[in-house]
Order: sequence, then C-alpha cells, then structure tokens
Amino acid sequence: MSHQDYPASLQGWLDRIAIAGPIVEAEAPKSDDLRRLTDRAMDAVHEAGLMRLLLARKVGGAEVALPDFFGIVEGISRYDGSTGWCVCQGNGCTMLSAYLQPHVADEIWGAPKGVLAWGPGKAASQVVDGGYEVTGRISFASGSRHATWLAAHTSAVTEADGSTRLGADGAPEMRSMLFRASEIDLEDDWRVLGLRATGSNSFSIEKKFVPDDFTIVRATMIKNNPDVGPLYRFPQMGIYALGFAAVALGIARGFLDAFVELSQEKKPRLVSHPLKDNPVVQDEFARCEARVSAARAYLLTEIEKAWEEALAENLSIDRRMRIRLAGTHAIHEAKAAVDTLFDTAGTSSVFIDTPFERRLRDVHMVAQQIQGRKTHYASAGAWLLGHPPDMAVI
Repeated sequence: MSHQDYPASLQGWLDRIAIAGPIVEAEAPKSDDLRRLTDRAMDAVHEAGLMRLLLARKVGGAEVALPDFFGIVEGISRYDGSTGWCVCQGNGCTMLSAYLQPHVADEIWGAPKGVLAWGPGKAASQVVDGGYEVTGRISFASGSRHATWLAAHTSAVTEADGSTRLGADGAPEMRSMLFRASEIDLEDDWRVLGLRATGSNSFSIEKKFVPDDFTIVRATMIKNNPDVGPLYRFPQMGIYALGFAAVALGIARGFLDAFVELSQEKKPRLVSHPLKDNPVVQDEFARCEARVSAARAYLLTEIEKAWEEALAENLSIDRRMRIRLAGTHAIHEAKAAVDTLFDTAGTSSVFIDTPFERRLRDVHMVAQQIQGRKTHYASAGAWLLGHPPDMAVI
C-alpha cells in the first residue's frame, strides 16, 4: 500500500473503519478465546491500513496528523478495545521508521503486513563483533501474536572490555534491539481479565545476536535526527498517552451506543415501561454522556494544541504534561461512565454474548496500564504548581 492509497481526511479513515469495524466486532468473542486477534480481524485491520498510520511516508506509511490518529484509534475501539489497543501500540512502534536506517526500516515494514511489537522487561546486552548479544525476558508485548518483528529494550550495554556504556547524561545507555518474531518462542502466559485479544505475551532470549544496524537508542533518537517531520518530534510516551486514552474513549462510546439500543426495548422485571422512559436512567445516561464527551473534548483540544506546536517545531514540556493529564483523565472518565451504565443495564449486561461485558473488562484493563496510573495526576499537579517536570511520564 503506497501513500497515495491512504485517505486524505479523517472522514476517509472513518469510512474504512465503518467496513473493518463490524468485522473485528464480530470476531471479538473468538479473538478473546484465542487471546489474540483472529486472522480475519487482522486482515480487516491491514486492509484498512490501520497498522501504518504513524509509519513514515518514506517507508510507505500514512504519517497521519496526531488529531487524526486520535480519531482513528477511537473509531476502531468503538467496535473492539483489543483491536484499538493493538492499532495504537503497533503504530507507536512504527515511529522508529523515521529514525532507523532506510534498509532496516524497509526490512521491518516493507512487507504489507509488517508489524513490530515490544513490551517492558529486563534485558541487557554485550558488545560483540558486528553487534550485540542480548539476554533478558520481555513481558506485555502487545500484538506479539501477529507481529513479524519483536524488540527488547536493554537497560545496560556492556562493552568488550567489560565496562558499562554510558549515555550523554552519564547514565547507562538504554538501547532497543530488533529481531524477527519467527526466531523467538512466545510464552503462553497472556491469561487476563480484559484486552484478552491483544496477545500481550512474554518471551525470553539468551545471547541473541542482533546486528548493530537493527538497534537504536530511543531516548536520543529525536535529538539526533532534527530533520524528521513534525510527527516524529513528538515523544512516543505522549503518543501512547493520547492513543490509549482514545482506546478507552472508544470503548466507552461503543458501550453508550449499545446502551441506547438496549434502552429502547428492555423492560426490567416487574416494570411496564422500557429503560428509556425511566427518569433515573435518563439522568444517569445524560451524566455519562457528559463525562465522556467532556473528557474527549478536553483531550482533543490538548492534542490539537500540541500538534500546532509540533508543526512549529516548538513542542513544549507544558504541552506534553497537559497531554498526560488530559489522557489520564479521559481514561478514568471513560471507565466511570462504563461502570455506571453497566449497573444500570442490570442483568442484560452480564452475559458474554452481549455488547457490554467485554467492554467493561477491557476499559478496566486500559485503566490498569501505565497510561492510566492515577499517580499521573500528581505529576501533572506538581508541574502546574511550579515543580520541575517528571520527564519519565511525558
């Protein structure tokens, strides 16, 4: 798929989602059982180009604007949270395409279904002739079941003489190592409450050789590549902050849509009128609509301002911190709205074959991930009150 094949507007992408969305939603129960997205679901995602949103144009990517990325991730998440999660995570990984050597980026994403996946963990590397030997264990590698490449982020690099390589800041260099997924055995350990279909499995490696070209230091890649476009001047942590908030908002919107449909017909036991006629239900639904819509508007406003700064090559720490605050807030407002309406739907919400139960589990899982940490409120509040920024969260 070339850049000329991508939609020129957000609406064009949403038109594609209108086709792919019902497919991934229909596949969602099976995907949950498999603990990965089904082949049919992934084919729909790839056909829509959703795994190449943040991929650099020079590698055949769409390189969309950040406000559009938010809308696209939110849009597909209305149908299935696990799919939205994989789209967000996979696209965050594609941002390396702007910094890697062209032949490396082409090796990873040149194939139409090329996908890179990674997760946190403990890994270290030893310098050897031509590259590194990497040892460690990586967990929460979202999308690993459909990935063609994997990565391990090493917290220490040992030189040939036994010394620890230090970065410009005097701390041990953290270097990311990229290798083919076909060379790694994934552990069958992704047995969780929600977002089951993300396939966020673990894997271990022992003295895995990685050529030097297939490594990168993410902490300095923006600074070392000043000529990249505006999208790639935006830190990956900020991408994940707004992207996973979009997942939560999409899940909540899908839940609200399903609740509206339920309310038209459902008559609770011993009640003669449908839910939609109940003043208590009307009040609760209106409050939930306000919570989700307000949180979305706040976050989108901050994204648009941040994008303007990125276009002007002047993305500020203040704007990055506000993205963090708005993203965290959106996740928890989405979760609160889903919790309220799950209760209001009564027993209709508890069955697996309804639109509610999976979305409840999924939005709670989004809130459990690092992007939903409540401590982000304290980090943002400290900054707003004049303290130095916590750079680790932005």
